[in-house]
Amino acid sequence: MTKWVYQFGTGSAEGTADMRALLGGKGANLAEMCNLGLPVPPGFTITTEVCTAYYAAGRTLPVDLVDQVEVALVAVETAVGKRFGDADDPLLVSVRSGARASMPGMMDTVLNLGLNDSTVAGLAARGGDERFAYDSYRRFIQMYGDVVLGVEHHLFEDILERHKEENGVVYDTELGADGLKRLVQQYKALVKEERGEPFPDDVVEQLWGAIGAVFASWMNQRAVTYRRLHDIPESWGTAVNVQAMVFGNMGADCATGVAFTRNPSTGANEFYGEFLVNAQGEDVVAGIRTPQPLTLAAKTPNYTSPAMEEAMPQVFAELAAVRSRLESHYRDMQDIEFTVQQGRLYMLQTRTGKRTAQAALKIAVDMVAEGLLTEAAAVGRVEPAALDQLLHPTLDPKAPRQILVRGLPASPGAASGIAVFSADEAQDRGARGEAVILIRAETSPEDIHGMHAARGILTSRGGMTSHAAVVARGMGRACVSGAGDLRIDYAARRMTVRGTVVEHGAVITIDGSSGEVMLGAVPTIQPELSGDFAKLMGWADRCRMLRVRANAETPEDARTARRFGAEGIGLCRTEHMFFDDKRIVAMREMILADEPAERRAALAKILPMQRADFIELFGIMAGLPVTIRLLDPPLHEFLPTTAEEICHVAAAAGIAVEAVRARAAQLHESNPMLGHRGCRLGISHPEIYDMQARAIFEAAVEVRRRNGASPVPEVMIPLVATGKEIAILKARIDTVATAVMAETGERIEYAVGTMIELPRAALRAGEIANEAAFFSFGTNDLTQTTFGISRDDSARFLDVYQRAGIIEKDPFVSLDTEGVGELVRFAAERGRAARPGLKLGICGEHGGDPASIRFCQEVGLDYVSCSPYRVPIARLAAAQAALATRTETARAENA
Repeated sequence: MTKWVYQFGTGSAEGTADMRALLGGKGANLAEMCNLGLPVPPGFTITTEVCTAYYAAGRTLPVDLVDQVEVALVAVETAVGKRFGDADDPLLVSVRSGARASMPGMMDTVLNLGLNDSTVAGLAARGGDERFAYDSYRRFIQMYGDVVLGVEHHLFEDILERHKEENGVVYDTELGADGLKRLVQQYKALVKEERGEPFPDDVVEQLWGAIGAVFASWMNQRAVTYRRLHDIPESWGTAVNVQAMVFGNMGADCATGVAFTRNPSTGANEFYGEFLVNAQGEDVVAGIRTPQPLTLAAKTPNYTSPAMEEAMPQVFAELAAVRSRLESHYRDMQDIEFTVQQGRLYMLQTRTGKRTAQAALKIAVDMVAEGLLTEAAAVGRVEPAALDQLLHPTLDPKAPRQILVRGLPASPGAASGIAVFSADEAQDRGARGEAVILIRAETSPEDIHGMHAARGILTSRGGMTSHAAVVARGMGRACVSGAGDLRIDYAARRMTVRGTVVEHGAVITIDGSSGEVMLGAVPTIQPELSGDFAKLMGWADRCRMLRVRANAETPEDARTARRFGAEGIGLCRTEHMFFDDKRIVAMREMILADEPAERRAALAKILPMQRADFIELFGIMAGLPVTIRLLDPPLHEFLPTTAEEICHVAAAAGIAVEAVRARAAQLHESNPMLGHRGCRLGISHPEIYDMQARAIFEAAVEVRRRNGASPVPEVMIPLVATGKEIAILKARIDTVATAVMAETGERIEYAVGTMIELPRAALRAGEIANEAAFFSFGTNDLTQTTFGISRDDSARFLDVYQRAGIIEKDPFVSLDTEGVGELVRFAAERGRAARPGLKLGICGEHGGDPASIRFCQEVGLDYVSCSPYRVPIARLAAAQAALATRTETARAENA
């Protein structure tokens, strides 16, 4: 019989932290905390394998799961001395999700499960607090009604708001027992009205309804969106954790909170978090009430209530000890949830805390200094993609600013944009390239698409551990939360701060590092990459095996690449150099020429310009390799399209307008991506490649004479499909090189290679390697030609394919290792079999994607090349790929 259920509690557990794939992150860590002897309410975890079986069987749970859940539930009853459904002393449970990777707020939770009209009376009598019992009951009906029964959350909230207005109170905590009883009846009436049947009283029915709903929430839209944004496979599934309830809402000696063992925004070694007295956990993360700080040190004017350190000093001391224990055990910053019930501390969760890139760097470097981590382990602790957060502007401290309001600094960074008040509008405007700031009273998981599209997020409620703050930090978005002076009018689409009105569409700026919100746009400055960043990147460079180059063709790109640690240029697209106003005229003269001599005369005008380009690039790269791709796009791309431009070109070339139109028509292609381009141009118009080769070699000589350092030009022939193509063109390039060396008396070291971007080239790699000194895999075009899809048009349907489970990721974002990757592997093996010293690299957009870089490591490439701003990401990802390879090798050797 398959074991579907794992128990935990009373100081021991059937699982461990290493069982994340089976128990999910929450379940594995609950088990680990039990094994550490920490105070964890007992419960059990239903494994991720049940989730897989549930969907495989058409959303039906395995039959033999029922008996295992019953046995585990009896164990919980025994541990706490209460019985599920007992009218006198009922056991209540929480039902929560728990995927292998943290997905905060994306799936569903049900608290206080097990309440009905009989058990609520028993809970009230046993606890001696009728108000607490009915507060728990109304929370349960609302949560279960929303999550399991599909009654919309806002309908319950509307009833609650009316009820508070009628009773003349502001906060939920001010409602008395009688008021809460009436609220319960109104909630139940709402469920019956919406559903056509009463709220379920059978506690077993409640339990299975909640378990099914949590498994079903794995495929809700916000979870699907979050997985897509964070590259979490759908096949992983979620576990379900059923746990005895402990209550933070029983009175003034009760509380609930969320904490991080270090500051998740800065990485500082300080206890960071918030709590609420007389509340349940959802109140903190949902931002319904603005919470209190944990420590006296964190108390600012924004907090008006006492810190936990002064309000509950004994419990705080216990929590601080748990903080130290967990961080020492996991050797990483932890995100913890806790509840205090009548002065007793209970731990409800620990997980690796989400953090900003700045914090990740500081935590990793500090933990090495503290002896918790090795340098190699520290390299593995920083997400490569998170470094993107460090490479973008922050506010210029010298710039004038008009501060509108201050809130809590929830996620660092700065952003300016127009004010919008709905997630849908943020997504729509963001898709059009507009910069927007999403403004909400508080965010919810349903806002995830708008948060992703926005440059920044501003909320009037919630703290630094609210949904908005946690999700914004994970996405690298600036966020200011808990701006309590902000009044938002969704209907009028505007916000007001002490008389100042900000209308929809007005530009505002937020600073997530200071919590300031400003009117208008504030200038920014570029970040400085030093300190912790430089130290971690130094460790990464010592670990990695792959070299990292940049795709660059302008001096600015090349300098940026060098600043970020690029070890050469892996792709210089020469066609981009021809669109300068002066050069395009000569380029068009060449295209319009009828005879080779006329084309050569036009190209002679371009030669000094092209040579100057290469001189500057070679100088910046200072002896590092520079791979220059000869002209690739079809010639018609350089010709004008409008009537005015056609007339201008005709006049400049001294020919008739009709001749220009005729030439454009002659060059027109139905499918130019597969047309007369790349090496096909070099074969039919060899004078083009002759000119470019001369420009390259003359530039190399000039830089050598000026600087003493020898440039390393690598001439790359694009779109090769046969060995004969590269043989013909390499011979011409060699001839030009020989001529330049004879003319200048200088010896030039160079290499001629090709871009592998066609399936036939991959299959005939051995033949091509006889002529090519290097292969650079152009995986953008190789993906297009392998799948038979256009990168420019496929976005219309790839989303559909992902939702349908046909593909896991966009193949233009992350390399398709099964198809395109197999061609890369095949070409690498055949190429090196023919030429053992063959240099191999990748220069598509995949060169900056961590998952694709891992594949490049596996197949033995020498380097990856990516956009300049992704060079640090590639360096770190390459180091992590090398460390993973060594770990796998060691494991295989020890097996």
